Parts: sequence; structure tokens; C-alpha cells
Amino acid sequence: MSLMGSLYLGVSGLQASNNALNTTGHNMSNLDTVGYTRQQVYQATRGYNTISKSQSTSWQQLGLGVNYSQTRQIRDFFLDKNYRRESGRSAFYEVSYKASEEIEDVLGESYEGHAFSIAVTDLWSAVEELSKDPTLAVNQNLFVTRAYEFITKAQAVYKSLEEYQDNMNKTVAQDVETINKYARQIEDLNRQIAKVEGGVEHANDLRDQRNYLLDELATMANISYHEDVFGYVSVQLEGTDLVKGGLVNTMSLYEDPKTGFYTPYWEMLADYSYDEYGNKVMTKDALLSAQVFDLTRVISSDVNTDIGSLKSTLLVRGDHRATAQEIKDVNPDGVYEEGWYDTHISQSLIMNIQAEFDQLVNIVVTKINDLLQEAAELESATYPNSTYLRDENGNPYQLFEQIVNDKTTCKLPDGTVWRCGWSVSNIEININLRQNPTLLGFRLTDGSEDNALTEKLKKAFEEASYTLNPNVQTPVCFVDYYKNLVSQVANTGYVCGEILDSQTVTVDSLFNAREQVIGVSSDEELANMIMFQNAYNASSRYINVISEMLEHILTTLGR
Repeated sequence: MSLMGSLYLGVSGLQASNNALNTTGHNMSNLDTVGYTRQQVYQATRGYNTISKSQSTSWQQLGLGVNYSQTRQIRDFFLDKNYRRESGRSAFYEVSYKASEEIEDVLGESYEGHAFSIAVTDLWSAVEELSKDPTLAVNQNLFVTRAYEFITKAQAVYKSLEEYQDNMNKTVAQDVETINKYARQIEDLNRQIAKVEGGVEHANDLRDQRNYLLDELATMANISYHEDVFGYVSVQLEGTDLVKGGLVNTMSLYEDPKTGFYTPYWEMLADYSYDEYGNKVMTKDALLSAQVFDLTRVISSDVNTDIGSLKSTLLVRGDHRATAQEIKDVNPDGVYEEGWYDTHISQSLIMNIQAEFDQLVNIVVTKINDLLQEAAELESATYPNSTYLRDENGNPYQLFEQIVNDKTTCKLPDGTVWRCGWSVSNIEININLRQNPTLLGFRLTDGSEDNALTEKLKKAFEEASYTLNPNVQTPVCFVDYYKNLVSQVANTGYVCGEILDSQTVTVDSLFNAREQVIGVSSDEELANMIMFQNAYNASSRYINVISEMLEHILTTLGR
């Protein structure tokens, strides 16, 4: 090779080292950039000039220097996949854990709660005082007052649970909007990457943005993805295409006309109806084929049904306001449906607590009312003209009344009849008894005290004959019922917290392993910078030597 040709060897070294230094500087400047992936320069040898093809063991060839091959990202597909799956699972249990803490506050387990446990024990204490002297006006007034406080605080607790449901409903809308935004951004980045990489460049920074969006998307739902040979990423969410073939299958929200709760569904899969003006109308029945999430599936890590904050939010929120009748497998329409509780209520944290809490209020209210009615009827059986525990119209006094009269009943398989109208939000204290508690009297027609009734009231609070739900076998009394309800929430929170802690360790471990691959190490980059600087200096000195040789030939030997 001529000396003039040898200059190009040095120039190739200068160019390669310069590119490597620029890449190293780019890495260093993005040391703390979230989502940035370390870039690495790949160098390859240029072709050779063959001088002669002799019969010897090797040809006589001269190298043409180094070639800048590409600057590529350093990522591990399997670490990315595992990290995104486990971060989604961690987000799922984080929502459940925070929800259990919020519900504990609502139930009165902190100073911010309604302290409903006090209302239960106060009502029990009032019954005990009443049993000591049922005809004493002070005791009668205390009994009615405590019953009023019981209902008032119960309604405050249930209202707070409803408000928390509404807050989670807003979160659902926000999450769906965010997912749609991420999907559109991923599609836009796909187009930009394909355009850039259609030439000789690599769109590494654009890929960083896309990978960051995939990380964020993975915390919200269970996703899978695939990159084709053109650098285009297709994304599936819950098994349905979200981004594919240049299209974005966005989600919409169906708003239940009764509850206002949102249900995410796929726009492209929806079977719309049309009104008289030709406008699209989404019905609840049409949701079956277009829903994003199947919330009836059992939550299990084995089948990856416990991934994503959005799914967890939907499960915690539920799809309506639950009541006590649903624990008996009576649906909101008042129809018995076997397995209703296990299928539609038990997996929702808020709905389960609503139903169990409503059941507590229901059994307290109906038991007291039934005992008052029973006492009035027993006295009338002996004294037909008796006015004991009866109003001016001759009807037995009921301490609790329905705000909206609902006589709906449902016959259960065991033959009992469930009265559907006695939900916590539809109960109030009898206004006449509240204004004049002495109307109860508790004095029989013969002038004696009705100690039998007060003893039955005490027994109603003491007897352990109630269970939280069909899956709990241990019977409890009124007071212990509420304690067990609170303990159930605490246990749920503890379990979710333990899983969350375990997931946090897993996610952190995967994150650190991934950072070792994609993260920028200042020490490593500084070492590379010194190496490439020395290589640049070596190439520069090589060019100087060739230059001096040429100068010597031209100035000295050329005379």
C-alpha cells in the first residue's frame, strides 16, 4: 500500500474513535435520565486489498482500517419481559393493599374513621340498661337514642364506602385515558423508528421512549408484545391487540345508568346499536363480547390473572353497591341465583365489605323490630284489645322503618323468606318513637314490666348465630360480628401487604439485574472514554508518522 493510502488507515481510526467518544459522552450526559438505555459502538474491520494470490499458506493482503458498524442499545429481552410482568403484579397488589387500609379507616380503625364499633357497643349497653329497668323513661330514651346513633353512623360508614367506590371509578376513567394515550404514543414512535431506521441510522433514543412507555403500560395491565424485523412493536393487552399494523385499538368506557360505574371495552369489538338518529348506542348486553377484563376469573399468579393496577381497581371497586341480600345469593333484582355471592361479590373488596356490613345492620334492625312485633302480638293474644307496643292505628311499633317502602321478598332454598328492602341506606328511626321514646312503655296490660322482651333483646345481642358470609363457618354475635368484619379487612390487607413486599423484592431484583445491562455506569464509561481517547491519539500519531515520512521523501529524496 502506498503511503498516501496509509493515511486512510489513520483517518478510519480517527473517525471510529471520534464516534465512540461521542457515544460515550452521550451515555455520560444521560446518566440520570429515566428510561435511558446504554449505547455501545460496534466496530468492524474494513475489507482487504489482495496483493498476490500465491500458492503459500496465506495470501498477501493489506487491511484498509476500521469501519464504524453501528451504535446499538444493550438490552435483555427476557429481563424486560420478567420485569414488566412482575411490576404489573406488584401494582395489582399495591392497589388492593391501599384499598384495605382505606377501608379500615372508614370502619373506624383510625381517628379519621366513623368509630362504628362504639355505636355497636353503645347500643348493646343501652339494651343492658333497659333490661335492668325497662319502664324507666331514661332507659327507654337511651335505647332509642343509641338506636338512632347506630343507624346514623352505619349510614355514614356505608356512604364513605360508596364515596371510595366513586373515587376508584374516577381512577378507572383516568387509567383508561392513560392507556389510550400510551398506545397512541407507541404507534407514533413505531412510525418514527421505522422512518429513521429505513436508512443507515438507529433510532436508539426513540426506542428508549418506547421501552419506557411499555414499562409504564405493563404496570397498568397484562401486556405482551412483539417486534418485527422492521423495528415495529405490536402490543396486546389482556390478549387483545392494542397496537398492531399501524392501528390503535383504543378503549372506551360504558357508564352504567344506575351506578355511574365505568366498564372498559374495546371500541373495535363492540356490537353497537343505533338510535333513531343513527347515533351509536352501547348497551350492557353488548359489553359481553367487548369487555377488556373478565372479572369472573379466579385471581391467581399461576394463570397471570393478578397483573395490572387497572384490573385491581375494577375488582376492588366492583360493579354496583352491594347489599346483605347478595350474601344469600339474591341478586340486586331480588331473584335468587345460586352462586351469585361467590361469582359477583366475594372477589371485590369493597362490595364484600358493603354486603357484610349491610348484613350486620340488617340483622340488628330486623331482629329488634321482630321482637317488638312479637311482644305486641303475644300481648294481643291474651288481651285482644291491648294497645301494648301499638300505635294509634293498632299497628305494632317498629323502632326502625324503611325510608322508601319496599315489600319485595325472595324465598330462599331453605324455605326462609328474605325481605329485600332493609338495606342500610333505606332505614330510619321511627319519628314518633324518636320524639317520644316512652311510647314503648315496656309495661304490660296487667301493669307488670315486660322483662321477657328485654331478655330476648339481650339474648339477640349475645347469641352467636350469625356468619359474615357463606364461606365462613364460625357463628358470632352482633358485637363479635363487627370485630370479625374489621379483622377480615385487616387480614386481607396483611396478606396483600405480604405479597406486595415479596413482589417489591422481586421487582427490585429484576430492576437491578436489568440496570446492570442497560444502565450507565460512570466508572465504566470513564474507562471507555480513556480507551477511545488513547485510540484517537494513537491514530493521530500514526497519521503524523506517515506525514513525516511523506515529507521526508518529498523534501529529501525527491531532490
